[in-house]
Formats: sequence, structure tokens, C-alpha cells
Amino acid sequence: MPLQTEFAFNLPRGYVDSDGNIHKQGTMRLATAMDEISPLRDLRVKANQAYLAVPLLARVITHLGNLSEVNTGVIENLFSADFAYLQNFYVQINEYGSDKVPAVCPQCNQKFEVDLNSGG
Repeated sequence: MPLQTEFAFNLPRGYVDSDGNIHKQGTMRLATAMDEISPLRDLRVKANQAYLAVPLLARVITHLGNLSEVNTGVIENLFSADFAYLQNFYVQINEYGSDKVPAVCPQCNQKFEVDLNSGG
């Protein structure tokens, strides 16, 4: 079975570009060591560690809607719900190698997986 290195996502709200178009569907790839190291050289990250997620996400998001590129400006202008979603998605695919999380029904204790892209 080949290693899955790219994962599709759907933003909860979507990025609104300067023309008013909404971009919700995208792709994120697994991060490399350089993806995590390189943003540490960014002066904005040095001044504010909370900014680290912005250049990191800009590096690993390979596609978002019809945008020609995803850069720090795009990430900075995401709605907070979408930014939080992408941070969680990043952790999920890089730590667990999947966009699905295990869950257990609180009533019957049945185990199942929840797809982070569909909510169920």
C-alpha cells in the first residue's frame, strides 16, 4: 500500500478572495523537516511565535480552490474557524497519517472513524 502524502480538505467557511469568490476545497501535503524548520528563520515568527502556523501552512497547502498560489497573505486572511481547522488538520495528517480520527459512541461503545472532511 503506497504512502498517502496528500490529503483533501473542505474549509468550514472558505477563503474569500479580492473578487468575492469563495475557495473551500483544497489539498494539504505531509510536512517535511524543512517545512517545520524554514519558518523559524522568518522575522515575523522570531518576533511572535504564534505566527509560526502561518508560513508553515502556506508551505504545505498545495491547492485551495481556484487560487494560483497559497501564500502567507492567503493564510493571514482566513476566517479564524478555517485557520483553526487547518491547524488541526495539519496535526492530524502529520501525526497520524490520516484525515480520519477514531471515535467511540458514548451510548453503545461502538468504535468508528470520523472523516475530518465530512463531519461524519
